[in-house]
Amino acid sequence: MNTGISLYFSNGIEKNIRLIKKAVENGVKYAFTSLHIPEETGVDYCDHIQKLLGVCKEANLNLIVDVGPETLEKLGIKHLGDLKDLGITHVRLDYGFDAEETVQISKTFHVVFNASTITEEELWKWKTCGADFTRFAACHNFYPKQFTGLSLRQTREINQRLKYLGFATMAFVPGNRELRGPLFEGLPTIEEHRERKHEVLLNMLELYYDGLCDVVLTGDVDAEEKDWKDINCLSHDYVELKAEVLPSYEFIRDIIHHDRPDSSVYVIRSQESRQYKLEIKPGEESNAQIRKQGSICISNENYLRYMGELEIARIDLPEEDRVNIIGQVHDTHIKYLPYIQKGLGVKLI
Repeated sequence: MNTGISLYFSNGIEKNIRLIKKAVENGVKYAFTSLHIPEETGVDYCDHIQKLLGVCKEANLNLIVDVGPETLEKLGIKHLGDLKDLGITHVRLDYGFDAEETVQISKTFHVVFNASTITEEELWKWKTCGADFTRFAACHNFYPKQFTGLSLRQTREINQRLKYLGFATMAFVPGNRELRGPLFEGLPTIEEHRERKHEVLLNMLELYYDGLCDVVLTGDVDAEEKDWKDINCLSHDYVELKAEVLPSYEFIRDIIHHDRPDSSVYVIRSQESRQYKLEIKPGEESNAQIRKQGSICISNENYLRYMGELEIARIDLPEEDRVNIIGQVHDTHIKYLPYIQKGLGVKLI
């Protein structure tokens, strides 16, 4: 999964450099910042900002910058194309650029728009001017004010339409360790996530799978260390699940298990478990027990060529004497099971 952070110049250069370092260490590939936030006062754009942009460039981050027509003056440069030399890869355009200018800009940068405000007329004008929509991205706003955020359904509907045209889609989840002012109430795209600040992993999975977002970023300044660990895993395309496992089957923890691309709605099927060249006899673990949601099972010799295949039950399933129930996902991690799909990996911890 492509993950990202948000950077604010009023944080100070030292804090931002620490955040960038932490983000890169945890596999983050995107960073968002704005050059025209009202609260960003007292910033030396020609020094502080160019230094920070240079750090992002050295870190090979895809840098999304929210710009306006006054940006060039603030940075002391003459042409928008000069932003590329500063390491900016994506420019978020809200106003001040006509269709022809936008298409020209897209030949140098990926151009990013407010996903919620793109109109059919704009799409037609861009297309008429020769737009390649694979160079365009739609980024939803974050919403500092309570009850102004979008619903998950709205986000999905908007993204479905734009992804069909070729746009990449992006949105934000709130952080929790250090919230952004002036309200300090979280910066989510989805209103429901505002009250779920401490569920960073769940919010990111929901935006990616249910909201159809290609890139999921944190909107606030920072997150808890446990959430950074989850972001690291997501950035490397797997999720850690707490689980109890019988001692004789502890070897299943040694690898990351990837669900098959043709995901089942009933079970997560480990592709890697086919490597287990083991003779699995039916045992006490297969004594006609109902496989409750989160049951970790391994097929025994009665399943013939499927012997050794590892499965995790997404829902309650009937008893089956051809599998041995060898463990159980922790109750607190059951909520992640619907999102382990289409190749996403699982590590049992």
